[in-house]
Amino acid sequence: MKIGLVYDPIFLRHVPGAFHPERPERLTAIRERLEREDLSGLVEYLSPRRARREEILWNHSEAHYERVASTAGKASVQLDPDTATSEDSFEAALHAVGAQFEGLDEIFRENYRVVFCLVRPPGHHAEYDQAMGFCLFNNVALAAHYALRVLKFSRILIVDWDLHHGNGTQHAFYRRREVLYFSLHQFPYYPGTGRMEEVGREEGTGFTVNVPLPAGQGDVEYLAVFKEILRPIALQYRPELILVSAGFDPHRNDPLGGMRLSAEGFGAMAEVIQEIAEETAEGRILLTLEGGYDLTGLAESVAEVIKVLSGQKRVEIRGEPSASFREYLRETRQFFSRYWSL
Repeated sequence: MKIGLVYDPIFLRHVPGAFHPERPERLTAIRERLEREDLSGLVEYLSPRRARREEILWNHSEAHYERVASTAGKASVQLDPDTATSEDSFEAALHAVGAQFEGLDEIFRENYRVVFCLVRPPGHHAEYDQAMGFCLFNNVALAAHYALRVLKFSRILIVDWDLHHGNGTQHAFYRRREVLYFSLHQFPYYPGTGRMEEVGREEGTGFTVNVPLPAGQGDVEYLAVFKEILRPIALQYRPELILVSAGFDPHRNDPLGGMRLSAEGFGAMAEVIQEIAEETAEGRILLTLEGGYDLTGLAESVAEVIKVLSGQKRVEIRGEPSASFREYLRETRQFFSRYWSL
């Protein structure tokens, strides 16, 4: 099965700083890896479109849009301590959002079952009225809005496996049940949100599922969370579409993280997501690049995900979680059993 890849050179022209970890070389490394013989026949490239102002306003304030737009053509603007722009960052951000829409259209037309958006800047920290955490506009949240508003889906699952909690995505749908947001992330850590007790409000109560993890977890622990918490909840929710905030900073070599995932671990998580999608969503998955700052680890992890989702590989993760982690899983299932059958 071919995987659609949405990409454009505009994403290389977002340059937040000479020594910034979210650098253009991230995409260059992924592209070079995808061109090797074991992957080149598995992917087909697609072009993004430019998102329109009114589409950005589905998830962001006018003031925020204008603030980001005002950076166009300027050599460097610092939007928060971690988030800076260059001359073409605004255009890159609009195309990163438009990549979501193009990818979803391709899935909706049944041209692809799986599409991966290779975009920069990332998005899941971007709030309604604030750029933060390297993110300008919230790509995945806007993908969910597009799927609800334009494509008329009614149940969407967002899986966020980035090292950091996706505060902006969580807040976008915190009071809604049309989107189930699931995140596992290093905690305590930036941005400070993502406690288990953050479960949504009003009609969205129970439709935010946070699994905060201490540093040092690896393939076995992540896969256990996917199999014992994500899968049973997702199969009860029965999403019609799965969106993945695919951050690769939980990789064991990532300079910003403290987790121990291997490239194969990301493949194993993708396999679980694909099983859910096959069961409930006719296989429909849209992945969007978030973090991941070790270039080799990032490229190899993306390669594993592509191999798994294209049907070229199955991953076997050996080992069992420790007794203490099994107890954590038990307590987590018990907590969420007030909303889901676990």
